Amino acid sequence: MTTPVSLIKHCAVIASILLLGGCYERHRTTDSLCESYPQICADTNIDDGQCRLQRTTLIWQRYDVLKNPTDAEKFKELKFTYDYQKCLEYAARIEPTELKERKTIRTQALLHAYDSIRRLNEELAQSDDPEILYFRLSQGDKTAMTKFLKLEGSEVLDSPDLQFALATIYIAKDQDKTVSFLLRALELYQPNQPIKPEIIQSLATLSHQKGNQDAAYLWARVGHELGMQTANIEKLDAFYPMPEQARLALVQKAQYVAKALRDGVFTARMAF
Repeated sequence: MTTPVSLIKHCAVIASILLLGGCYERHRTTDSLCESYPQICADTNIDDGQCRLQRTTLIWQRYDVLKNPTDAEKFKELKFTYDYQKCLEYAARIEPTELKERKTIRTQALLHAYDSIRRLNEELAQSDDPEILYFRLSQGDKTAMTKFLKLEGSEVLDSPDLQFALATIYIAKDQDKTVSFLLRALELYQPNQPIKPEIIQSLATLSHQKGNQDAAYLWARVGHELGMQTANIEKLDAFYPMPEQARLALVQKAQYVAKALRDGVFTARMAF
């Protein structure tokens, strides 16, 4: 008869075996990973010192795709392949001082990278993932544009990056809508999450274009408070002349908005 204690011991043994098996699957080095899965490394310049970081990142992402072939993981592989391709395009122009065949290996790896990018784009062509849709529409895919815009107002686009993506689509035809998307993007940031500088810069630029100098100055100062690359404060003050009391009020408001953004509690009404 199996007692509760013996059953617990039996389960513990099974669990330890499963964990041990998992440990064997965790490769400590890229070399060991390539030995076990040569197909994810064979088309790279594996023994070349050039593009080591991009190559290593790509190989491990290919391993992730092998284990979990979702659209999201394939999209990561696509982005890492683009990074690898850009590095190889530069490296392929470098003339090796000793082993001339290395240049050939780099060129072959570059051609394989082009093939991988083509294949991954084809595999992701029917994906409805919003990030993938935005990437495709940014490449000129009109079908992806239609699908992406149909998601407007839905929770699946409730992230800073995707709200910013919506803003970039509308910026040429509806500035008010663009501002609302930019502000919504800021509302979605979590505490201490790095804020995309382009959002702050766009708010400052749009405010200036609309003739709202107070708002333009406010957002420029918010960027300054957040440590972003903004105009020199002296030049900014000279560009937007105003009574000192009004300027002080905007500086204090900028500090308030910047703190709210860092704390992840910003709301759009704070900007008005």
